[in-house]
Amino acid sequence: MKLKINNRFSTELPADTDKTNVTRQVKNACFSYVTPRIPSKPTLIHFSEEVAAMLGISSEETQSAEFTNVFSGKELLPDSRPYSMSYAGHQFGNWAGQLGDGRAIILAEVEHQKQVYTLQLKGAGMTPYSRRADGLAVLRSSIREHLCSESMFHLGVPTTRSLSLILTGDQVLRDVMYDGNPAYEKGAVVCRVAPSFIRFGNFELFSSQNDLKTLKTLADFTIKYHFPEIKENTPTSYVDFFQAVANKTREMIVHWQRVGFVHGVMNTDNMSILGLTIDYGPYGWLEDYNPNWTPNTTDRENRRYRFGNQAEIALWNLYQLANALYPLIKEAAPLESILQAFQAQYESDYLNMMRNKLGLSSAEEQDNQLIHMLTENLQLTETDMTIFFRKLSLIKKEESVEDAFELVKESFYKIEEVADKTEDSWMYWFTQYLNRLQQESSSDTDRKVAMDKVNPKYVLRNYMSQLAIEAAEKEDYSLIEELHLLLKNPYQEQDEYQKWFAKRPDWAREKIGSSMLSCSS
Repeated sequence: MKLKINNRFSTELPADTDKTNVTRQVKNACFSYVTPRIPSKPTLIHFSEEVAAMLGISSEETQSAEFTNVFSGKELLPDSRPYSMSYAGHQFGNWAGQLGDGRAIILAEVEHQKQVYTLQLKGAGMTPYSRRADGLAVLRSSIREHLCSESMFHLGVPTTRSLSLILTGDQVLRDVMYDGNPAYEKGAVVCRVAPSFIRFGNFELFSSQNDLKTLKTLADFTIKYHFPEIKENTPTSYVDFFQAVANKTREMIVHWQRVGFVHGVMNTDNMSILGLTIDYGPYGWLEDYNPNWTPNTTDRENRRYRFGNQAEIALWNLYQLANALYPLIKEAAPLESILQAFQAQYESDYLNMMRNKLGLSSAEEQDNQLIHMLTENLQLTETDMTIFFRKLSLIKKEESVEDAFELVKESFYKIEEVADKTEDSWMYWFTQYLNRLQQESSSDTDRKVAMDKVNPKYVLRNYMSQLAIEAAEKEDYSLIEELHLLLKNPYQEQDEYQKWFAKRPDWAREKIGSSMLSCSS
């Protein structure tokens, strides 16, 4: 493989002067050089042709031993020098100090068609930031990250990508539910791809260490390469930078709410400075619409990272980033202004997004109430979010209330519960919705086309990943490929995959991996 190396991060930013790969506190450095752990028997089980092409890797090269060896950490790319990034963060609302890439190693930055991409291996061994962990990852979590990264991209959600999924041939000890019953699992490595993996926590680290020189160097670097529209070295450069990050973060959250994605662990070290979805750990997808649901067992009691709280947490995290950047700005007012405007801007964006999901191309005063009533109704009994909104596009303006209601019945888990006051609430809502559609100038056909572009037919439901994992543990990787192909076109009908347009099966309600997940991966 001939990849054009462009290691601007490790060339232009300060490196850790200590070359030993032992767990420790790192000062005045954006990264530490490390060497990936050599896997005993790397085996490629899946890759993304799209991501390979994006990087300039040919189909033939993906089938080579070199491809498998490089993206498992067994071989290094010529002229590359792998490293792990240092950063800090707030975890579950508490300051955690230095964190860093505990099991992520950046192979290199590569350039193709004037775009620079960072290649990062997850699960390739220990780093100075591994703390008490082993730096490895298991097949189970690696399948989930590989499939979800690509699925989110095709849903139109800002995200990191995944190039490859490779078995290491080694066993990894994990206590899945933190209940004192560890077991060995198959080890794996995923190659993540993004323009950058810089996080809120990178800035928090240097601010907390009062290392203003490195803080400024990192901020200037980030603006130069990732926010070129911002003028460098002006009195407002860092304020403009913060505003841009707030905008990208808000846009990302609106997309999450649109498709029913719950990140599960929105710590500040898991927040991309580019507004990308990163670190696919105990994430999940809403099956029934439940704003209080979180997929993370660690968050079960407080539900800090629940679906309905993601915008509020994003704002809280932006407050922490503002605190970190304050030493560069030395004025609180411009930062406070941006933070205070965030909620209103989010609510406006959310309202417009929900209008799109409902097929409303114009804005009317009653829309807010219509949407509020809908989200309340969706919680009266278990209602599949994805199926409901997809079926809603079938409704025609001249439909009767009864016929409109009939079209979405498939989305209810227990239709017998949709009776009495619950049924009355739905009939009232459909009456209001049909009246609202009468105010629209678009045809039924055009509205359906527009709605089907924002309401996916297929998402990576939690149980689907679990089925792929269970098959892969038996060395059957066909379901990984099937789901990968399915989710490349989530808005298309794809009749051949109709079986996946279905509510969560009963067996998946309480099954580990299908209902809730831990951070153990």
